[in-house]
Amino acid sequence: MKIEKLETLHCDAGWRVFSFLKITTDEGLVGWSEFMEGYGAKGLAGVIAELGAGLIGQDPRPVERITALLYAATRQAVGGINQQAIAAIENALVDIKAKALGIPVYELLGGPVRNRLELYWSHCGSYRVRYADRIKELAGVPPVTSLTDLELLGAEVARRGFKGLKTNVIRFDGARPYVHAPGFNQAPGYPELNIDKSIIAAAVAQLSALQRGAGPSVGLHLDTNYNYKTEGYLRLARALEPLDLVWLELDTYDPAALALIRQSVRVPIASLESLYGRRQYLPFFEQQTVDVAIVDVAWNGILESVKVAAMAEAFEINVAPHNFNGHLGSLMSAHFCAAIPNFRVMEIDIDDVLWKDEIVTRPPVIERGELVLPEGPGWGAEVNEAFVRAHPPRR
Repeated sequence: MKIEKLETLHCDAGWRVFSFLKITTDEGLVGWSEFMEGYGAKGLAGVIAELGAGLIGQDPRPVERITALLYAATRQAVGGINQQAIAAIENALVDIKAKALGIPVYELLGGPVRNRLELYWSHCGSYRVRYADRIKELAGVPPVTSLTDLELLGAEVARRGFKGLKTNVIRFDGARPYVHAPGFNQAPGYPELNIDKSIIAAAVAQLSALQRGAGPSVGLHLDTNYNYKTEGYLRLARALEPLDLVWLELDTYDPAALALIRQSVRVPIASLESLYGRRQYLPFFEQQTVDVAIVDVAWNGILESVKVAAMAEAFEINVAPHNFNGHLGSLMSAHFCAAIPNFRVMEIDIDDVLWKDEIVTRPPVIERGELVLPEGPGWGAEVNEAFVRAHPPRR
């Protein structure tokens, strides 16, 4: 079996774009992976094409050998877009290998530890604020315009069987509601990243509203990304302690700062989603920086992600995937979550475009807030190539 062709495809997904790598072999087997070209990775498809060009004519099945080759070829520019390109190739090759053997990907990883994966509803309210003008048309859900709307949304989460939700800091002190994200230059406060009493009060009010609606059976997660400095995270975490969060999620590239935050507050800390590979994760594990380590399967590659999870297990740390992707990306994360012993909970976007299910041949099955592990070969679904080609990105 030889690699015959690599091709990237892109599909309109409303406020974003879903992107896929298709690797075709001379025996007709096709491997798929999902990647994301936004969020700091513009030009990723071009890097995938450049790295993949050297693989034409090679056997796709010795995946570790190919990953090692690509890592060596990019050693002087390790991480970032290069790593995301390697991961996209690795994930598609793993799909091919599993299909060639007629087994699901998780069987390549030692078999499933569990067949159902607890989910939490990610970006709960965030998309309904950020894309308020279009959310009804694109996703069929109402916009969030007030704390009352958040309370109603919390009730919806509970009614649909989810045991957890995650949101971002939403503010209602402007002409219209907005997501407070200065770390991504999406709101006032960049580049200083200072925090003040009004931001803290907004976060407490927002989470309290969601908690009133959802009730005690739904756990709260707050994701603050790179929005504040160490001092700001400490102040926010201390103010949130009475709400008994499942975790406060934050990002920093300084393991000592993250360890200080975790040691100083009673709120569990989740982080590390933007790291690549064991070498970047190791100092954060050694300094006991997190209660939950977040790993992105699409960015690291599923084989490397399993290795990171194994290393986390040695430090008594459980793992959750970073997963705000389309359905194929969710299935990739599901195979990872199924195979590792130290699984915590799986992230998934529920608010999404109305045509999301049509992008794949078999959408993930969600029952009572849990993802049911697929049983088919490979990822358990294919990209609906005809639909994707008929719906190119609008931007």
